[in-house]
Amino acid sequence: MICKTRIGAILLATAATCSCLSLLAPAANAQEAAGSAGTWPFFSFCMDTHDTQKRTLPQQAAMLKDLGYAGCGHLWLNGVETRVAALSDAGLRLFQIYLRVDLSKPKPLDEKRLTEVLPLLKPHRTQLALLVVGGKPSDTALDDKAVAVVTRLADATKPFGVTVVLYPHVNHWLETCGDAVRIAEKVNRPGEVGAMFNLCHWMKGDGERDLNAVLRRAKPWLMAVSLSGSDTPGDVRTGKGNWIQPLDQGAYDVRELLNALRGIDYSGPVGIQCWGIKGDAAVHLERSMTAWRKVTGRADGRAVVE
Repeated sequence: MICKTRIGAILLATAATCSCLSLLAPAANAQEAAGSAGTWPFFSFCMDTHDTQKRTLPQQAAMLKDLGYAGCGHLWLNGVETRVAALSDAGLRLFQIYLRVDLSKPKPLDEKRLTEVLPLLKPHRTQLALLVVGGKPSDTALDDKAVAVVTRLADATKPFGVTVVLYPHVNHWLETCGDAVRIAEKVNRPGEVGAMFNLCHWMKGDGERDLNAVLRRAKPWLMAVSLSGSDTPGDVRTGKGNWIQPLDQGAYDVRELLNALRGIDYSGPVGIQCWGIKGDAAVHLERSMTAWRKVTGRADGRAVVE
């Protein structure tokens, strides 16, 4: 678990570093930082896992800048320094870092490495997106342990302006958006700890099939959303459909999700999930951006929240 005294000890030592890093921060106004600018900032993640071009992190940043993305997410804690520098140089934002939290272990996450990277994340207002494992999906018997871990993590990240979002993932302990909301409510740190909705994982593993009901329940805690092109929920659940595709592919009409988000006045970031999409990442990301602009009506890639 995260040690408060350890975090406190590095605050003074990193203050000067944070001040210097703020000069490298992507251009952003206070409204966007608060998620109230009337737009959904659009970022990509997992775009590098199957990229046949095997781009370096600086090359990825240049690609995203050229395609019009607001930034990206980053898997795990390796290479964070290079990712932050590349995005800052491009004027882009590191929206999320994905972390695995294992409730079955005495130390559920890498505390030492996290303390090293937290100061770098302040200029980007990064979210730590937690994939929580270590038990049977949705088993409430582990709620108290999860709440303790998340609370201590929120204490550690707060001085850096870093927030925590709970990332639902099929077959994980935290499997559904409802699980994320349940834990966020128990932690009860509005604006510091919240839930994420992932279209692909809702498609595949969430027993609640009423999308509007899921999002209405999540509304007070919803801090991030991801989507992708997909086949219909019925086909995905039965294994007949592809649940992660470029946004211009699949039988599912993503406007259903966007309309539901407008219905709850969601104004936070939206990420395009690219895990497992093969080929040149620049090609499928360009297609997804074109589709995003079409369904949102925004030439700059940011969706108007009406």
